[in-house]
Amino acid sequence: MDDLTADQRAKVMRKIRSKDTKAEIMLRTALWHKGYRYRKNWADLPGKPDIVLTKQKICIFIDGEYFHGKDWFNRKEKIVHGNNAAYWVSKIERNMKRDREVEAELTGLGWTVLRFWSRDVEKDPEKCVDEVKEIIFEKGIETQIE
Repeated sequence: MDDLTADQRAKVMRKIRSKDTKAEIMLRTALWHKGYRYRKNWADLPGKPDIVLTKQKICIFIDGEYFHGKDWFNRKEKIVHGNNAAYWVSKIERNMKRDREVEAELTGLGWTVLRFWSRDVEKDPEKCVDEVKEIIFEKGIETQIE
């Protein structure tokens, strides 16, 4: 069951953005300050990644917990009892399937794919930057300025 009225839910849903979210901006800012240069929402790649480090061939997606199914088996139970359950379960499962397909396609093209949950980025963007640095180090690409 939804905890909000229809008007409250509509207001919340209208505020959801597809790009330039708070989490994306925080991670991009942290990467920029560490000297990493990137493209944002690059349409030339499958899935239009949120951040693309072209020199290092790294694609970064910052996924919202609700729409991309974080902790899906527990969350699904609540959604099933909410409003328009069939639509939301179908939509989120399609998103999860598409995420896997895009990741497989990018990997096949030689890209490394990183996915972060938006709340994890908001809590600790430096930790996410450290994960990016670790991948770059593992790939043997050290084009970073510090």
